[in-house]
Order: sequence, then structure tokens, then C-alpha cells
Amino acid sequence: MIARLNGTLIEKSPPLIVIDCSGVGYEVEVPMSTFYNLPELGQKVQILTHFVVREDAQLLYGFGSEQEKNTFKQLLKVNGIGAKSALSILSGVSVDDLVSAVSQQEVGMLTRIPGIGKKTAERLLLELKDKFIVTGSTTAQPQAKSATHDVLNALITLGYNEREASAAVKLLDKEVSVTDGIKQALKSLSK
Repeated sequence: MIARLNGTLIEKSPPLIVIDCSGVGYEVEVPMSTFYNLPELGQKVQILTHFVVREDAQLLYGFGSEQEKNTFKQLLKVNGIGAKSALSILSGVSVDDLVSAVSQQEVGMLTRIPGIGKKTAERLLLELKDKFIVTGSTTAQPQAKSATHDVLNALITLGYNEREASAAVKLLDKEVSVTDGIKQALKSLSK
């Protein structure tokens, strides 16, 4: 397993880079978030890698941070998401935005990524729901997100489209309970 490369950056051609490590050039595919933070050609670089062996290829995927690498590995576990799709997701949104989209179940953010349709985005949100740990300074923050998430799901179940439901949920107080939130959202939607 190749977990990290430390060497000289000798080629940059998005999304591929080549790193010379003691005379051996390793071709690595990286998300655009990592690509933009690379040094100039000829400079030293250190990249965390994920090594994939398939019947027809051996591929290296590189990342600028441990968080990005771990997110990539989580994305690979989702049914129907391969390495190319996972790289596309990490190129399209930051890890923090992805975690936020998953915690708030925002399909719209993910469908803006090229190659990710509505069904794939919904599958991602469903399968990653319990995988990401959302850190906060207090426990009230995740509970508030959970209540608004439950209100959003209730409105969609009642037949409102996602855009209408999201707009109604944004008007709610952050401390609202699920029951009161549904009542308030229905009142604002009936106007």
C-alpha cells in the first residue's frame, strides 16, 4: 500500500500530477481542491495517497489533507460511487460543504456537481448520513439542525417540493421543536 508520496513535483495537468520520488515518477490523480494548493513545478511536495488495484489498472489518488483522504474513502463505500465520481465530488465541493450538505440533507448542492444526478445525490445523502461527525461547541446546534431536517422531511412527505419546503424551513426559529416547526412551516406555505 502506498500511503504517502514525498518528492518533487515534475508535472501538473489537471487532474493528474507526477511526483518524482528518488528517480521514480508517480502519476497521481488529485481533486481540484488539492491541485490548486500545489506548489510550482520543481518544488518539493507531500501528498497523502489512496492506492486502488483493479483488474486492468493500478491507480494512485492524492490528497492534500487527511480529512480529504478520509472523505474520499467514505465516498467509495457508497453504492454506485467510484473513484472518478468521488474525485469529482471533492473537486466540486469542499469537505466542510459536503458534511454540511449531508447533515442538512441538501440534494441541490450535490446535483450541481457534474456527473451527480438527483438519485445519486439522494443515495449519497442517505448512506453518508451517519458517517460524518458534525462538530460543534454545544449539543444544541446538532439538535436544531435535526429538528429543521425533520420538518423539511415532513413537508416533502406532505407533497411540497424541495425548494418550497427549504424556503419554509429557513423562516423557522433555530430553537423550534419539530411539531411547532411543521405547524409554522405549513402556515407560511399556505399564504
